[in-house]
Amino acid sequence: MRNTARWAAALGLTAAAVCGPLTGSAVAAPASLYAPSALVLTTGHGDSATTVTPERAVTLSCAPTATGTHPAAVEACAELRGIGGDFTALKARADVHCTRLYDPVVVTVQGVWQGQRVAYERTFGNACAKDALGSSVFAF
Repeated sequence: MRNTARWAAALGLTAAAVCGPLTGSAVAAPASLYAPSALVLTTGHGDSATTVTPERAVTLSCAPTATGTHPAAVEACAELRGIGGDFTALKARADVHCTRLYDPVVVTVQGVWQGQRVAYERTFGNACAKDALGSSVFAF
């Protein structure tokens, strides 16, 4: 029985010595040249994302090229690159005037922007206020 225990220990150490270098970076797929940027954007009518059923959802991937179901993927990716992926930097245009009718619209963004997790939610007073951003990001 002692020989069996020694044999098992030797076999385990040999396997670890031989297979150990194969785990980790030697076996892993090569790293991408681009940090991942894949987002899901939604919009719906209501006060908050927790109570709204999304009425429209699109995907947007910006690395290495703009793709996804977003109707203006190229423009949206260019705009996001210009603001460093900071959705709070999207400001309303001064030349757009909207009524004060309260019909809230919620937009959400979930995913990854250049390797960083993104979770964004914003409630606009109405669809006009959302469209007043003059941004292609939420134009879907």
